[in-house]
Amino acid sequence: MGGPGEPPEGTPEGAPAGGEDEYRSVVFDESFVRAARLQEFSAQERMADHAPAVRRRPTLHRGLTRQALILLLLIALAFSTAVYMGVRHPYDSPEARQPVEPLRMTVIPLSPQGKVPGAPDAEYLYAHSPAAQFSVGAEGIPLPASRRTAHFSDSDVVSALSTAKDYIVRSALYPEVIGGSDVHPARVLVDPDQLDQFDQSFAHPTADGRHAPTGWLVRFDPAQARLADRKIRVQGSLQAAETDSATLEVTADHTLVYALRPARAAAGAPVSLFTVRRELTFRFDREDLRTHQVQLIVSYVQAGPLSCAEDSTNHLHPLLAGQTARTGGPAGTNPYATGSATALCGTLATGAEPKA
Repeated sequence: MGGPGEPPEGTPEGAPAGGEDEYRSVVFDESFVRAARLQEFSAQERMADHAPAVRRRPTLHRGLTRQALILLLLIALAFSTAVYMGVRHPYDSPEARQPVEPLRMTVIPLSPQGKVPGAPDAEYLYAHSPAAQFSVGAEGIPLPASRRTAHFSDSDVVSALSTAKDYIVRSALYPEVIGGSDVHPARVLVDPDQLDQFDQSFAHPTADGRHAPTGWLVRFDPAQARLADRKIRVQGSLQAAETDSATLEVTADHTLVYALRPARAAAGAPVSLFTVRRELTFRFDREDLRTHQVQLIVSYVQAGPLSCAEDSTNHLHPLLAGQTARTGGPAGTNPYATGSATALCGTLATGAEPKA
């Protein structure tokens, strides 16, 4: 008879004695242990009738938490929005740009009928001229009350007017431009498609209605005259209108009066006035509005006192105090009047000169 721990028939053949290795072949791996999910009840719970000694623990859910699901949903929504915005851009697609027209320019010298009036003081001349009530500098170029058009907003119209004013100031009121030493302040505002024409005008000035520097700028021959007073008198107007769905046009009509004295004269030398009437037409497409640049389409200039015998293509050669013109024009022209001159050379009306 076997021992108390042995089977009645004895230890099976080939089995280890004592039976301590009876369950050695059973492997309790990690997955088996996790699957058990058993937990012992507390003493109070075991006091209840028919309560088992242990209870099965609830299986842990290994799925995504609610916070993770919300996060994934937000990421997916943001990605979808980015894709949609890339496919359907919220802004209007740019329109095909129209070719930029070259500048058409006319410069008409106005010849005095007698000696050019002069005085020791610029203020005296201004006070006794039609420019007595003109504003000084950029103040004489006020922006009009702007209104939106069918295809351009209020801000677009203001931008066009402001850029046109900026070009007028830089091309006719900057001392370095007036003195003929620099063109850069105005050049930076010119549409890139007109820069070739602009540069060629200064590299090779020609009186062909396309390449006269004085059609782009107001500048005097530095060897002949200089500013006697930097308080240039200005009066005029700006107007904006829509020409089509892609273009704004600004027309500018200004009279500018400069006090000049001979280039090498002493500070006490007599001063004379020089008047320039500029009628400019600017054009703006949406690219110009974005870059703050202009297309200068038409430049119509009347300037005097000048001698019609002098070439006013590259520089203006003003007649100064006490000088007279060698030749005259066909008829008197007043740059302060609203009518436009049609002659290639005109006579400066006596009413346009100061009463010295």
